[in-house]
Amino acid sequence: QVQLVESGGGLVQAGGSLRLSCAASGRTFSSYAMGWFRQSPGKERDLVAAVSRSGTSTYYADSVKGRFTISRVGAKNTVYLQMNSLKPEDTAVYYCAARPGDYGPWTSWGQGTQVTVSS
Repeated sequence: QVQLVESGGGLVQAGGSLRLSCAASGRTFSSYAMGWFRQSPGKERDLVAAVSRSGTSTYYADSVKGRFTISRVGAKNTVYLQMNSLKPEDTAVYYCAARPGDYGPWTSWGQGTQVTVSS
């Protein structure tokens, strides 16, 4: 099982940018699909971005398309979420996740990092 640790969260004004990092460790990291989830108080944890095992395919929730970019650097065991044009609605705890395939359950989770976007 891959181990994940997020970092890079913080407070930013609307319209600003932030980059989240997920440090991953584990021999099979390069073969895992990676994703970013977020959760606000009283809401479900939702997938906002994902990258396939190959790194060539990505998914974005409609709410973040055109603003967020997920990327994976296997050699550095790191996955990033570049967040631009941030909105107050983006405020949430962001979690990095991994799964052994491009489909199926997410089996590894980071501890989460808080992102707060002020208006």
